[in-house]
Amino acid sequence: MKRFVRIRRGTAEDSRLERFEVEYGERTTLLDALEIIRTGGARTLAYRHSCHHGSCGTCAVRVDGKEMLACLVPFASIAGDEPVLEPLAGFGVVADLATDPAALFRSLPEGTTQLRLSEVKEAPVLPAGLSRFERFEDCIECGCCVSACPVSTGVAKPPFQGPASLAALEREIENRPERREELLARAARADGVAACEKKFECSRVCPRGVAPGRKIEMLRKELKKEAGRR
Repeated sequence: MKRFVRIRRGTAEDSRLERFEVEYGERTTLLDALEIIRTGGARTLAYRHSCHHGSCGTCAVRVDGKEMLACLVPFASIAGDEPVLEPLAGFGVVADLATDPAALFRSLPEGTTQLRLSEVKEAPVLPAGLSRFERFEDCIECGCCVSACPVSTGVAKPPFQGPASLAALEREIENRPERREELLARAARADGVAACEKKFECSRVCPRGVAPGRKIEMLRKELKKEAGRR
């Protein structure tokens, strides 16, 4: 099977759409298609990837304006005659589909933990030498939520910590109750919960079901409780 795609090439200041034909099969992913294009002649095509199975978040792009992980999307499932691939919005573009995630990492609360207690309800039989199970946080820091957020990417772009940062903040309060006062103060800033417009686009596009919008609403409720105690 064959189909055409158009890819945004260049940088934010100087970009253009280029058209490529891709020969693909039933199991070809969007990331596979990018590999086919690059190895088929477009040797300078820039995009980010690592794990190929939805764990690292580095291959996030926009397809016809919708954020998704290229490694998880079957190429045949993409609608339209010639889908348009573009880099995530709200980030600096290094080249083509490759963005600079530094701003996202800087926005996360300092000292954020990457591990948490497992949510398995039943008491499992632990291997010898282990006292408990831990698991990685669900957020893979792909940036899809930031790209989809109308506040983070709006024309005016008011100061906003962003959905990824606020979702991490809510989880950190749960993980580290001793930091509750400090973290709630951060959420209460003008660029925190109050700046969220409740569009919930962040939750819609999250590939791991973190639902940042719901976590921001949980923070909003906590702030109201704190205000009621004063």
